[in-house]
Amino acid sequence: MAYTDFIAAIDLGTSRIVGMVGKKNEHGVLSIIAYEVENSGNCIRRGCVYNVEETANKIKRLVRKLENKLHEAKIEKVYVGVGGQSLRSINHTVPRVLGTEGVVTDEIISSLHAECLNFHPDMLDVLAAVSPVYYLDNKPEANPVGIPCTRIEAKYKLIVGRPSLKRHIINSIAERAQITIAGIIVSPLALSDAVLNDDERDLGCALIGFGAGVTTLTVYKGGKLLHLSVIPLGSNLITRDITSLHLPESEAERVKQTYGSAMMDQDNDQSIQVSQADGLGMREIKLSDLNNVVEARMGEILENVYARLDAIEMEGTLGAGIVITGGGAALKSLPEVIRKRTKMEVRYAATRRGIVASGDLEAGNPSYASAVGLLLNGTENCAGYVPPAYVVEPGPFMEDPIEVPPMPKSEPVKPSKPKPEKKQGGLLKNLSSKFDSMTRNLFDDSEDKS
Repeated sequence: MAYTDFIAAIDLGTSRIVGMVGKKNEHGVLSIIAYEVENSGNCIRRGCVYNVEETANKIKRLVRKLENKLHEAKIEKVYVGVGGQSLRSINHTVPRVLGTEGVVTDEIISSLHAECLNFHPDMLDVLAAVSPVYYLDNKPEANPVGIPCTRIEAKYKLIVGRPSLKRHIINSIAERAQITIAGIIVSPLALSDAVLNDDERDLGCALIGFGAGVTTLTVYKGGKLLHLSVIPLGSNLITRDITSLHLPESEAERVKQTYGSAMMDQDNDQSIQVSQADGLGMREIKLSDLNNVVEARMGEILENVYARLDAIEMEGTLGAGIVITGGGAALKSLPEVIRKRTKMEVRYAATRRGIVASGDLEAGNPSYASAVGLLLNGTENCAGYVPPAYVVEPGPFMEDPIEVPPMPKSEPVKPSKPKPEKKQGGLLKNLSSKFDSMTRNLFDDSEDKS
């Protein structure tokens, strides 16, 4: 039977596009129905849609593959994750004077949030307004609703980015792929929802996403978002640097994933076998030469991360430490390198327990964590309308019931009016009278003779 109620999400990554469909139960626990992956190739660069037409084609192909797993159900709308190198957080304050008899209501809080979303910084779009801190008559208040005050002030973290981020998503998915967008969600925030628990956010935690095109830093403290920024350097630069060892890009990627380490061991004289370009056979390179390249580029990326932590004075002060994720986080010795510099605990990201039903193994893969986070934030039913089917119960010549699609509606048949009888007249009327008279005489004579 076709699914009629689910949430669909698409995560746009530099190296691949992930599509995922799931359902929430009454406790908010996700059950993953289907997931598919498309190689994003050159259509997405540094987390941004670069080729609108090619992105639309890949999205349509991805949706078709998902629908093939949904028992003929249709995906009418999707939630889309937005990222990119221009993404960052800024502070914004919204005041409101309530008067001498004012009381904070839910409507006032909603209007403050809406005012933030309608704010237009120079050359930027507001993509989300999160982590509000309220001050009532200059005094902080965590739960302001219902409290009398003369003035309320709300301080938000706004997630902003270039207008092209949202515009290119709308052009590729809504306009060219003809798929309704249920909502555009900030991918780093969705990832945080999937892998960080409340205790980690309260103690203080930095989530670092080592992506192919960009590296994202999201910092929480006291349960609130403290900082979000994107560094325009990703692990694909490491692959490109490895090609300087006279390796084709595909082989450089394989070698990076298999042997790459963020810490070079100069005493290691081991050599590894690599494939040469154009099928020229195998040759050897030193492992120390490989990791000299890897360490240099990863060191550059990490220095940018440390600089952001220093700017917000959070290096070494986060009680829950640092969580790393993304394809670039798979480099050997990376946690040790970060731990040595920051003096904080480092762990790999994993989907939080209890948010995904047991048995959905793909949810535990960090490559799908952002997509899981998008599903968690989704609220609308993304399924297309499926007309109900009539069930024919089994009879003497049928063992199992069958479903019959509904018949199309037809116009009711109007009853026809009886046609009036035609009156006979003239010559026909006289002939008919004479015939009736002769018939009566004939029967009358036969009755007399009997």
